[in-house]
Amino acid sequence: MFARSLLRWPVLALALVGGALHAAETQVAVAANFAEPIKAIAAVLEKTTGHTLQVTVGATGRLYAQIRNGAPFDVLLAADTRAPEQLEADGLAQPGSRFTYATGKLVLWSADPARVDARGAVLKTGGFRKLAIANPKTAPYGAAAVDVMDKLGLTAALTPKLVQGESIGQTYNFAFTGNAEIAFVAMSQVLEGGRLKGGSMWLVPQNLYAPIRQDAVLLRRASNNEAAKALMQLLRSPNIKTLIRSYGYDI
Repeated sequence: MFARSLLRWPVLALALVGGALHAAETQVAVAANFAEPIKAIAAVLEKTTGHTLQVTVGATGRLYAQIRNGAPFDVLLAADTRAPEQLEADGLAQPGSRFTYATGKLVLWSADPARVDARGAVLKTGGFRKLAIANPKTAPYGAAAVDVMDKLGLTAALTPKLVQGESIGQTYNFAFTGNAEIAFVAMSQVLEGGRLKGGSMWLVPQNLYAPIRQDAVLLRRASNNEAAKALMQLLRSPNIKTLIRSYGYDI
């Protein structure tokens, strides 16, 4: 839906097509919380420039490890600032290419429309067997979930009920399939058209966890990849920022 509306805006198309003489392909590593927005962005990029994206989705920590081990990615769209900063320090990123493309929001979500109240009191009152979170060692949204439990003083009470996903994508699936009644997930995973797709959620106050700033970085191997550079440019455009906001992110 968003991609179709963006494609009608000729100014963006002219600006980008003018810079791309030949269609190219780029390999993009994308944090799992951004799996849906990148689909719409890829459609805009291909329509306006002819360039295509090959997307690999996963936990930021795992994607970083793969890049360190030689995985042929051109761009990393991380769920934090630490991984892109470390890639710069490792000499694997193009200097000066890193920027924040979104700031994520954490929600407590259930597929059951009556399960999660507007203030998240379900965490204290119980009434559930399993709470899913992403692996806090590799997934920034998992680390944020741990922050929330700590600040609410609920870590000891909730730890026996935790089930851990390797990424925020797997964590969402635990709740979607009912393997966990509730889960800490990214707001972008439960919105469609700016509205809750289904179930029930609590938007976690942002003072309960460190800001989830999500940085993009161009990797050194992509210094001459026109598709990778066009994607980085597109992510900074006002129209794409509007699209990203529609998934519940701040810019």
